[in-house]
Amino acid sequence: MNKHIELVKKWLDNPESVTQQELDDNLDAAKVAYYAANAAYATAEAYYAADFAAAYADATHAKYWVKRYEELKEQGE
Repeated sequence: MNKHIELVKKWLDNPESVTQQELDDNLDAAKVAYYAANAAYATAEAYYAADFAAAYADATHAKYWVKRYEELKEQGE
């Protein structure tokens, strides 16, 4: 269950049951969650890149994970 979606669903069911302030606060919290998730994914991609480079000496896979890391970092900015 995603609390941000649940609030939007509540608003859709009955727009008067949620204040504009609650919607604004929900948006702010959802943005923070989104950026935190992107940072977590980027951290995982960095791990995979390091793993393939160090453990397997696999440049092809390491390059892929570096590229994914950079893409995710750009999305988070």
